[in-house]
Amino acid sequence: MSSYQVDSARMKKALAALVAINTENPPGHEREAAECLAGWLIAAGFDLSFSEYAPGRTNVIAVLNNGPGPCFAFNTHIDTVPAGNGWRSDPFTLTERDGRLYGRGACDAKGPLVAMIEALRLLAASPQAWSGTLMGVFTADEEVASEGAKFYVRDDPPAIDFAVIGEPTSNATFSAHKGSLRPRVRVKGVTAHSGTPELGVNAIYQSARLLGLIEEAHHQQVRCRCHALVGNASLTVTRIHGGHADNVVPDSCELLLDRRMVPGEDEETVKAELQQLLDHAHAHAGVEAEIIAWQPTTGGATQTDSSEAIVEQSLAACRRHGQPDPGPFGFQGGCDLVHFRALGAKGVVIGPGSLAVAHKPDEFVPVEEFIAAAHIYLDIALAMLPPVSQS
Repeated sequence: MSSYQVDSARMKKALAALVAINTENPPGHEREAAECLAGWLIAAGFDLSFSEYAPGRTNVIAVLNNGPGPCFAFNTHIDTVPAGNGWRSDPFTLTERDGRLYGRGACDAKGPLVAMIEALRLLAASPQAWSGTLMGVFTADEEVASEGAKFYVRDDPPAIDFAVIGEPTSNATFSAHKGSLRPRVRVKGVTAHSGTPELGVNAIYQSARLLGLIEEAHHQQVRCRCHALVGNASLTVTRIHGGHADNVVPDSCELLLDRRMVPGEDEETVKAELQQLLDHAHAHAGVEAEIIAWQPTTGGATQTDSSEAIVEQSLAACRRHGQPDPGPFGFQGGCDLVHFRALGAKGVVIGPGSLAVAHKPDEFVPVEEFIAAAHIYLDIALAMLPPVSQS
């Protein structure tokens, strides 16, 4: 669709610059990378602002107003997971071999970010081709709790009509994703000397009773809730900690539950169901337990209907640029799409690279997909932003 000349050398140079800036989360410290992005976007003609939800935890907001029309935003995140061990090359030096670009963040999500920057640069250089408002919203902390996106949304920004979220999807279109809730549950007991355990109530034994009820709830209720794109909802336990001394019957034991929601499930309803599960455990198994906190997560589940124009245009663009099976698909995990949907945006998730390598040593993005992503992003923006003559 687009006849724009994507500059692959410029894209590789930009990706090398971003990979070299360590944004491992924790701790994040996205500010240096944010300033790098700002320099590129200001030079392209965008109005630029930063927003910080904590010192050094910086969002980049770039805006280009180009007459009447809808607002179209590109979004992805600046942070990465920790590099870890086991790399064959320096994770913070972009390395090209065998048609792949290796480095921490190469596909999750600095590769998609650079492809979006390239699309923004080319669109800004051709204002006669489109009308409306073009944005780049690049956020901090997606990998842990999406605090950057949540902070951006809380600041009551202007409405966004369409959004493309950059995550590694092998350049296929994902239009739905799961959400998550993680309650910390404390199971109560009564302490006693371990030589006379009958004088106490062992919180670990009580937790074992609750674990059985949690597993039962998953199999009999939760997993029965299915969605065509993301599959089934789930409830599981991911952490357990109990006891404070070798010779003491423990009076408390903590569990961390992971409840994955599918589009259509309401967070408050799910929270009420989790409380009902604990009430049931108390009434029928004598287990006294309470939710003491909710761990931060990326957020709830969401979807953009497959009949929406942005989904149809995204599928066409992905197919046009080398993806024979463009979707639409659904993420098993979460991402920032849900927060842009909260602003009213209809959106999709697309990006080069595979989730299968995203958090591992020797993370890479295929060069061909990396370059194709810029073309895909251009095509989608041009399809959703009307030509000047039609505005």
